[in-house]
Amino acid sequence: MSAPPTLSAAEAPPRLPVFALALMAMTGFIVIMTETLPAGLLPQLVSSFGVSEGTAGQLVSAYALGTVLAAIPAITITQGVSRKPLLVIGLLGFVVANTLTALAPTLVVALVARFIGGAFSGLLWGMLAGYARRISDPRAAGKALAIAMTGTPVALSVGTPLGTLVGTTIGWRWTFVAISLVTLVVALLVLVTVPNAPGSSADKRLPLYRVVTIPGVAVILGVVFTWMLAHNLLYTYIAPYLAQSDVGMRPDIALFIFGVAALLGIWITGTLIDRALRRLVLAATSLFIGSGAILLVAGGTLATTMLALVIWGLAFGGAATQLQTAMGNASKNSMDVANAMLTTVFNLAIFGGGALGALLVDNLGAASLPVSMIALSAVALTLTASGKQNAFPR
Repeated sequence: MSAPPTLSAAEAPPRLPVFALALMAMTGFIVIMTETLPAGLLPQLVSSFGVSEGTAGQLVSAYALGTVLAAIPAITITQGVSRKPLLVIGLLGFVVANTLTALAPTLVVALVARFIGGAFSGLLWGMLAGYARRISDPRAAGKALAIAMTGTPVALSVGTPLGTLVGTTIGWRWTFVAISLVTLVVALLVLVTVPNAPGSSADKRLPLYRVVTIPGVAVILGVVFTWMLAHNLLYTYIAPYLAQSDVGMRPDIALFIFGVAALLGIWITGTLIDRALRRLVLAATSLFIGSGAILLVAGGTLATTMLALVIWGLAFGGAATQLQTAMGNASKNSMDVANAMLTTVFNLAIFGGGALGALLVDNLGAASLPVSMIALSAVALTLTASGKQNAFPR
């Protein structure tokens, strides 16, 4: 009887460092939950600091501004640094920032703490995608990145609604204390279990201006900005939108529905991304338009609002993975710097969502948000369709 055939290393199914990728997902969970919590806690923050909803919404903008200003310089300076100690430093930065936020006596102190958190967010988002791909089998790079990015929809589906519930029940400050404790545990686990990866060698680094000119990079950045601005306008001000639409839904419930749908979105993305990236992005941006249209035309009832939330979450769930995979494919050896650019533009969109959303909500009312969501998503869809050569190739 002959022995069963053995597979060569190239033929064997790709193996992934799942636990290490799960800790990266937890890092993403911490970053996203820290970023989005003020959206769910907006009424408590307004009451605590005695400011308007638009002013309290600048706690999101301050975080995004820190990311915008820090991401590219931080990643450029640390390109040659080993990834593991850099990841631990970034996590400890979040312990400090969230603890300061929890203790903030005034809005000004809270804004400074949020800015610090955003700066460390820029460092972490700029390195996570490249780190995940470096410690994984290249044949399953998309799946590895999908696992590492799972923290985003989990934070949106479980973390932010739970934090909103805790903040509503026992005070918003305790939510930030809890995040600090979780972050400390994750940092210790990373130190003990995650394999290290070297930084990029000097001979493989392109100057910043040349990374921008890599075919496809500029188009991807355009999609990131318009798509994420469409998202953050509504997400940041979901509480006033629900209050003005009078559909009888609490913000924590809306965020939970959105987040559960986002989990399904990340699962679909992980299944298809290594062979259908372009179609995924075209479908997701189209669904954003559909969700905004439902809210605009028929968003006055509980059922239609829930439907719009499900479609919105489904489309958003895989967005970070899709965009970072596209950027990694286009930029290749310059992935860390390119992802720092992506992170910067992503957070410019978050900053813009907080700032522009404040103008819309305070002057035109929250009902104006779906119109902006439709228009911006249409631009993102058009840019995606145009990038068929390098950005989102067929």
